[in-house]
Amino acid sequence: MKPLTLPALFSYGLFGLPLALVALPIYVYVPQFYAERFGLSLALIGSALLLARILDAFIDPTIGLWIDKRRNAVGFQHFVSWSLPMLICGFIALFHPPALASAQPFAWFVSSLILVYLGFSLATISYQSWGAALTQERAQRTRLTGIREACGLAGVIIAAALPSVAGIGWLSSVFVVSLLAAALVLLRFSPRPQSAPRSIAKVAQLFAPFSNVRFRWLFSVFTVNGIAAAIPATLFLFFANDRLGLPQYAGFFLVLYFTAGAVSMPFWVAVAKRHGERRAWLAGMALAIVTFVWAYTLTSGEVTAYALICILSGFALSADLALPPALLAAVIGHAKDIGNREGAYFGIWNWATKINLALAAGIALPLLQVLGYQNGSTDPQGLHALALGYALLPCALKFVAAILLWRAPLDNV
Repeated sequence: MKPLTLPALFSYGLFGLPLALVALPIYVYVPQFYAERFGLSLALIGSALLLARILDAFIDPTIGLWIDKRRNAVGFQHFVSWSLPMLICGFIALFHPPALASAQPFAWFVSSLILVYLGFSLATISYQSWGAALTQERAQRTRLTGIREACGLAGVIIAAALPSVAGIGWLSSVFVVSLLAAALVLLRFSPRPQSAPRSIAKVAQLFAPFSNVRFRWLFSVFTVNGIAAAIPATLFLFFANDRLGLPQYAGFFLVLYFTAGAVSMPFWVAVAKRHGERRAWLAGMALAIVTFVWAYTLTSGEVTAYALICILSGFALSADLALPPALLAAVIGHAKDIGNREGAYFGIWNWATKINLALAAGIALPLLQVLGYQNGSTDPQGLHALALGYALLPCALKFVAAILLWRAPLDNV
């Protein structure tokens, strides 16, 4: 395939923006939204997130198999189109519950989550498989994932800033408009992968990627690292509000964090091009660990220090976003599975992403409640438990992920 031009890369990558507008509110705003709106306990909210994500996650490999089977007949673009109504209806139901939801808020919460997760799964698996099938040249695949994730970070910045400035209603409107506009650009102007031999997808192939030793290593790293990243994302608002006593700065901190991620994306693309994705990702992990150890030491009112932490951890974030998908595309290509099994790989990949988020919410929130922390708490013991969960636990997990990545046989992909 010819080298991808910058317009071609952006016509593909732009769709990452509205997908980020879905992802960030669900794992950052939803816990506090339903705690305040319906008075649901942290344990109940964590249970709902765990239940919905586990149910949805186990559908992802099946979606990947279906995409592999039908991609030649209908193309990746049709799966993206089919995801749009589910994304829109699920997001609106989740953040704009009607009065009748008050009768059974837990049931409404879980049902809305499942709907939006299903749409998100169909969109992301087909979208990422599309990207992996476009190129296998190292510099090209890193640029492609870098631009896709940079667009995603732009969406995250919007999602972080809008609720505090204009409210959830405006966020919902921007999401719907940007989703439809970016989908139009993707479907009309993005390059199409070359036709592949007809894939005979069978149920037995659902977990065939695990026969690839390089994928097993990469999957282990991605899972442990993903849980490490998901825990502080889930606890961010609680940490900013109660540990730091700075609820008025929450939107500002999020904007700093994701802006730093977006700005630093070209840096990690350049590092990966020169030293390889694996070494670049290790450097990002090291930066994240040092930064979150510092976060553990913070006390109430430390605006400047936490702002710097947001910038540094945001810088590390872009390594987590751009480099793992590029490594996955390389692993798929090395196994000669490009053209007939991308969906299976990305189905499992998205399964891991959701299990990470499920474990972060389903374990961290109930555990904090057991250790004495409650939303709005001023108890020193509870706030210390919050700091441990937000900062040190992710550091320990990130260190384990770094050791796994260091040992992984990924240098020659």
